[in-house]
Amino acid sequence: MKSKLLLITTFVILFFPKANFGQAPTLGTAANFVLFTTVGAVSNVGITHLTGNVGTNSGLSTAFGNVDGQMHDNDLVSAQCVTDLLIAYNQLNITVPTFFPAPLLGNGQILNPGVYSIPTPATLNLTLFLDGLGNPNAVFIFKIQGAFSANALSKIKLINGTKACNVFWKIEGLIDIAAGATMRGTFIANNAAINMNAGDTLEGRALSTNGAVTVSGLLGYTPIGCGSLVLNGPIAPNLGSAECFELFTTNGPVTNVGVTNVKGDIGTNNGTVTGYNPLLVVGAIHGVPDGATAACATDLNTAYLYLNTLPFDIELLYPVQFGNNLVLTPHTYVMNGATAFTDSLYLNAQGNANAIFVIKIYGALTTSTYAKVILMNGALSKNVYWLVDGAVSINSFSIFRGTIICNNGAINLNTGVTLDGRALTTTGALSTSAINAYLPLGTCGSVFPPLIITEPTNQIVCLGSSASFSVAAVGTGLSYQWRKGSINLIDGGSISGATTATLTINPAALVDAAINYNVIVSSSAAPNDTSNNVSLTVNNCTNDIGVIKTVSTISPIFGNTVTFVIIAKNNGSINGTGVVVTDILQSGYTYVSSIATIGTYNNATGIWTIGNLISGASESLTITATVQSSGSYTNTATVVGNEPDGNMLNNSSTVVTYPININNDLSVIKTVNMINPNVGSNVMFIIKAKNNGLLNGTGVVVTDILQSGYTYVSSNATIGSYNNTTGIWTIGNLISGASESLTITATVQSSGSYTNTATVIGNEIDGNLINNSSTVVTYPIEITQNDFNIPQGFSPNGDYINDLFIIRGIDRFPNNNFTIFNRWGDKIFEANPYKNTWDGSCSKGLRMGGDALPTGTYFYVIDLGDGSKIIKGTIYLNR
Repeated sequence: MKSKLLLITTFVILFFPKANFGQAPTLGTAANFVLFTTVGAVSNVGITHLTGNVGTNSGLSTAFGNVDGQMHDNDLVSAQCVTDLLIAYNQLNITVPTFFPAPLLGNGQILNPGVYSIPTPATLNLTLFLDGLGNPNAVFIFKIQGAFSANALSKIKLINGTKACNVFWKIEGLIDIAAGATMRGTFIANNAAINMNAGDTLEGRALSTNGAVTVSGLLGYTPIGCGSLVLNGPIAPNLGSAECFELFTTNGPVTNVGVTNVKGDIGTNNGTVTGYNPLLVVGAIHGVPDGATAACATDLNTAYLYLNTLPFDIELLYPVQFGNNLVLTPHTYVMNGATAFTDSLYLNAQGNANAIFVIKIYGALTTSTYAKVILMNGALSKNVYWLVDGAVSINSFSIFRGTIICNNGAINLNTGVTLDGRALTTTGALSTSAINAYLPLGTCGSVFPPLIITEPTNQIVCLGSSASFSVAAVGTGLSYQWRKGSINLIDGGSISGATTATLTINPAALVDAAINYNVIVSSSAAPNDTSNNVSLTVNNCTNDIGVIKTVSTISPIFGNTVTFVIIAKNNGSINGTGVVVTDILQSGYTYVSSIATIGTYNNATGIWTIGNLISGASESLTITATVQSSGSYTNTATVVGNEPDGNMLNNSSTVVTYPININNDLSVIKTVNMINPNVGSNVMFIIKAKNNGLLNGTGVVVTDILQSGYTYVSSNATIGSYNNTTGIWTIGNLISGASESLTITATVQSSGSYTNTATVIGNEIDGNLINNSSTVVTYPIEITQNDFNIPQGFSPNGDYINDLFIIRGIDRFPNNNFTIFNRWGDKIFEANPYKNTWDGSCSKGLRMGGDALPTGTYFYVIDLGDGSKIIKGTIYLNR
């Protein structure tokens, strides 16, 4: 269950929606860096994909492959970044904290905008939600007075308008991110190192004022928005008459073998065209030179000269490592050498459908089989240009997008290639073998089918007010039809804009409430594009008195005082009478004092008598109490009035507090390396015990008993000893701030569901019992020799039933490759090998507002890696 931390900002946002919560720092040139340190090395292991600059002002950046940005080591740019980074750090350092969460973040926790302060080291576990409450300018600042770590597969998810560019983390210590984690925001480590591991994703920046930055297999990219530069790329070349040629050479033959389909003209200005079936060519075949080929030769040379002299923005330093799931943004790129294109290349237009990509290669270009150019976030093939000074060989079954302009080199398009663009050369033979080639949509009279780039969103309005849904799309000659379910809406009455990009319902009635509003976007080219279903909620807000309760800190210290603030507001259109709020302190607190802006509060009965509360007015009650004991306490405020309330959802408000005794506080965290292990395989349970208290702990013991589904193999403890028969790990003394770990290896004996819990105790009375136990749930799977099954769908909704996409028997194919695509053909997930870990998240490319994929049908491709036929199919993801 996800526990939402109710903060004072909730009230302010509801009543003052344009308020800002925390001031974002000025990053200056540091905003352009995805990885940077003022002092230290910046290094990489494996294939890392980065968008943004990389550098150090005192050290070296080493072992990086192609970076979608510039490398700056010890130069004027890195020197300026040092100054700007220090300014940003100081601005964050002086922000005034408004909230003080516990040092264990995540576990489904939802936080609202504000400045958060944690006076100790902090850890992220599982999922942390940052809720912008619909405010796109909402700012989150986290100030952690110590190290920050993220457990394996932990995630920061952004919801309700939150942008990664508005999230900032100031860490006074080491940043250590375990494998498979997803981090969002700008992370600044002060005088400490930064470590990010294999499979991590960073939408933001990792910057250190003094410390090494080490990454391994990272997907990292600077966030967009918040005033970041909109990338348009260079001005596209003018192709002139070459625009209508799909295949052309100025000097050489054009030949084909096999069944080839072409949409566009084919020709040569010095040679012959042979092997093409006119019935399979939509366009003219210029079998011998003529006036059209002469004009094309001239215009092609002009386009080449323009691209050849076009200054580049970014040099990709390793041409032989090109592809490999690299993500590029609208720029002019150059590679100085023969280029080997392997696997996939992503071109990310960042929502700008007019963005231009130019890739200049001074050397030959070859691709692997099944290589792919994948367009994402509005990128169009008509806006992609490849200048190649050398021969071009597109290997079999590849999907290549964009216009290839080859200078003094042959072009060979092998069996099964799909070319969404053009293949043009100034000198050299051009050969094809059973390919599909077509001009980019929107060029030479072709039309561009509709593509929705911004989906409509759910709406909540009051009865009688205005509601609207909007969609943004690209395409040629777009038209719109809004629907309620499958029924077309028409203008009239309260409906307007039914055939435009924005549908308006004014005034909204209760009968207008529905969960299936959608829009069909069409053009003169098929297919149409249909938006996601969105909901309209219509509340009767005539009589609506709400209450919001907040607390000064959710983790108060034993013996200190805390402040509860209760705010009652009349959101309705009529005055309220007989308004009463009930708020009774739990036994863990002793009443000290109270201040009410109106009425009286009786601490014995817990009743705050307000009386009349006019429409639009709000009143507050502040209660000060002393913490009497540690534990977990749920405090709820409720409001009632004489009039029937039209919105009962906001009549109560709850805060949960966890008082702690900072003198003695032992904690334990247990993790497992596989949630769905196979029967007969080994798994590793890792138990970490830590003394978070101010005093040393004695007689520390951790109990962890394996369930019957597992057989003990071995264990390794950093201190003490573990008895696998009793399940007791004897640590003994554990000094303040210290942590120790135990790794247990066990063999899976049977399938089923097993809950494994570790608990920690010591001789001293523990002031914070919340973190004294930690549980992991595993679901072993029994796979028979011939058992291989691909399900048709799954439901990653957090109920532990079908939350992961499980392919039974996939472990018997250790060289498998598993890829997921969305309906636009964009790769959104890939694993090699796949180990039954996909939870419906997008792990490829950019995805604003978080990485949880919506309900819908997706497409998979499985290569078992054993020489057998590629398996393709669909998956229905149901949330």
